[in-house]
Amino acid sequence: MKLSSKIITGMSFALAVNVTVANAAPVTAAPVEVAAQDNTRITFVSQRPNVEDRLFRSEAVEKEIKRVKKLLKSNPYLCWMFENCYPNTIDTTVHYRKDKTDGEDDTFVYTGDIHAMWLRDSGAQVFPYVQLANEDPELKKMLRGTILRQFKCINIDPYANAFNDGPVGGEWQSDLTDMKLELHERKYEIDSLCYPIRLAYEYWQKTGDTSVFGDIWLEAIGNILKTFREQQRKDGVGPYRFQRVTASQGDTVANHGLGNPAKPVGLICSFFRPSDDACTFLYLVPSNFMAVSSLRKAAEILTTVNGKAYIAKECTELADEVEKALKKYAINHHPKYGDIYAYEVDGFGNQLLMDDANVPSLLAMAYLGDVPASDPIYQNTRRFVWSEDNPYFFRGKAGEGIGGPHIGYDMPWPMSIMMKAFTSNNDNEIKDCLVMLQNTDAGKGFIHESFHKDNAAKYTRDWFAWQNTLFGELILKLVNEGKVDLLLNAKCTVPVR
Repeated sequence: MKLSSKIITGMSFALAVNVTVANAAPVTAAPVEVAAQDNTRITFVSQRPNVEDRLFRSEAVEKEIKRVKKLLKSNPYLCWMFENCYPNTIDTTVHYRKDKTDGEDDTFVYTGDIHAMWLRDSGAQVFPYVQLANEDPELKKMLRGTILRQFKCINIDPYANAFNDGPVGGEWQSDLTDMKLELHERKYEIDSLCYPIRLAYEYWQKTGDTSVFGDIWLEAIGNILKTFREQQRKDGVGPYRFQRVTASQGDTVANHGLGNPAKPVGLICSFFRPSDDACTFLYLVPSNFMAVSSLRKAAEILTTVNGKAYIAKECTELADEVEKALKKYAINHHPKYGDIYAYEVDGFGNQLLMDDANVPSLLAMAYLGDVPASDPIYQNTRRFVWSEDNPYFFRGKAGEGIGGPHIGYDMPWPMSIMMKAFTSNNDNEIKDCLVMLQNTDAGKGFIHESFHKDNAAKYTRDWFAWQNTLFGELILKLVNEGKVDLLLNAKCTVPVR
C-alpha cells in the first residue's frame, strides 16, 4: 500500500437529525474522557455510494448488513460504521468481468484511492466475504476471479507487490529494477506471495471448489517456491535488486539495491515490509511465520486436490526449515518481557525490536493463525508491542496504537487496534478497542489509514478499503461468537458535533 500524499485535517459528520443533514465544525483535539453520548435519536445517513454507482452487488452481503444492523440497532453509531465499512470493498474497489483471453472469472481489486491491485491488500479486502460465498453465486464468481487474477499476477512477476490492470505502465516505471508495464510497483515482500494462498485455501475450505487449482495455480506455486529459495540466499544474493530515486529512505534499498547483509540460515529475505517500507534486516520475522503457514496450506492443496506429492513435499520441507530457523534466530531474551519475537533479524545476531501496524505483524500472527494465541512467547511479544517499549507505539489524548515509519511519529493505525481486538480473549479489552475505533473515525463513519494520537481529525487517507472491510470482519466475528451484548455496550464516547 502507498501513503496518500496529504494528511487530512478537519471533521465532518454525514448524519441527519430530524431528517436534516448537519455538518460538524472542525475540532482541535478529541476529549480524553467523556460520558457516553445518547445517539439513539440520531439517524445516520449511509456513506455508501448510490446503488447504481456501486461496482459490485452481493445479495448475501446486503442480507448480512441487514442482519447485523437489526442486532446492533441500539448502538446506532457502530451500526452506521459497519454499514459503511463492511461493503466498502465491493462497493468501490471490485472490478469483476470475464478474462478476454481464457473466458475465466477475473476480478481486479483497487486498494482504494490508488487504482492498482496489491496482492496483499486485495487478498485481505475480499477475505471477509468468503464465508458468504455459498450463499451467493455471483459473489463466489467474484472471489474466484480474485484468486485467479492473483495467480496470474504472480506468474507475471513473483517479485512484484502491486499490479496494473493491463500493460499500461505507471508512476514507478523508472525504478531501478526489472520493471514491466503490467507492474504498478516491484517491491518484493514475502507476504505478497502468502496472501493469495491464504485466500485460495479459505475459499476452497468454505466452498469445496477446486477449479481454481489448475495449471495457473501450479505455475504460481512453482514461482513462489523458486522465489523463496532464491531469497534464502544459499546460492548468492539472487536476481532481485531494487532502488528508487527518492527523498524517502524507506522507499529504496541499501547496498546498491541488495539490502543489508543476511547470513544464510534457512530464513527467507523480504526486502520490504507489508507497509511497503524497506526492511532494516532482511529476515522479516512475522512474514517468515506467514510463509511457514502458507507453505503448509499449499502442501495440503497440492496433495488433496492436485495429487502432486513431490511439490507438496518441497513446500513442507521448506516450511520445516524456516520454522526451525525461526526458533533459533527470531527469539529475543528481553529483560522486561521475557522471551519475545524480534521484528527483523539478519542471521548474524542482530535483531530489531519493534512492531509495525501493517499485517502481517508480530501482533497479527495469532489473527493469521501463524502462531497459537496461547503461545507464551507470542503473549510476551503482544505485551511488548502494545507498550511504549515498542518505538512505534503511540499513546495520546485521542487514542493509542501501533504505527510505523510509513507515516511516522505520533500516528497510530486503526489496523493495529483491530488486530488487538482480533487476538484478545478479554471482553473488556475488546470493548475498549471498539470504542477507540469509533472515537477516532473523525466523524466520517470509515476507518482511516492512521490518525494523530492527540487529534483524530488529523488523519491519512479518506478511502482505504482494506481497513474498512477489516472493521466489518471484526464486527461479524464478534456477532458470530455471540458477543452482541459487548458490541451494544461499546458505544462511541466522542460527542456528536
